[in-house]
Amino acid sequence: MTGSMRPAALLAILALTTAIGLAAGTAPRPLLAATVGIETGLPIPRYVTLRAREVNVRAGPGVRYPIDWVYQRPNLPVEVIAEFDTWRKIRDPDGTEGWVHQSMLSGRRTVVVIGGEHLLRRTPDPAAAPVARLEAGVIGWLDGCRRDWCEIDVGGLDGWIQRAHIWGVRADEVARK
Repeated sequence: MTGSMRPAALLAILALTTAIGLAAGTAPRPLLAATVGIETGLPIPRYVTLRAREVNVRAGPGVRYPIDWVYQRPNLPVEVIAEFDTWRKIRDPDGTEGWVHQSMLSGRRTVVVIGGEHLLRRTPDPAAAPVARLEAGVIGWLDGCRRDWCEIDVGGLDGWIQRAHIWGVRADEVARK
């Protein structure tokens, strides 16, 4: 094999450079699906809330990308699905995705009622007294979840709603204020 390396020699060089990189702390990152954000170290995906009355959603992570649309719904829960520098790729309750600047997002959690009309109950029990009747699209502040129920505050009314009737929490999540 004139002019080229044998496979065994190539493997030896690769093993040596990886070992040197590990010792120096500069080994390449594995190409695995991210479970934490590269920029923040926070879980991905994760839920956050739109902070402002108007939030520009861009086609890509930066001001050089065009604005695809503008959210005009403060406190809407969205899901962060990717990070790049100071930009976060989000998904809304309808499944629409786009990029927003991190300054337009808040870690304070909300949920949105989905489906039809649902009862907010005094305790996490389907037989509990109703506190309010909530229509689809109503946003509530998330206080916490246990099992199939989440405690939310809607316009100063505190109560429990079945997790299946809201968007903004993972099925396995035990959320707290």
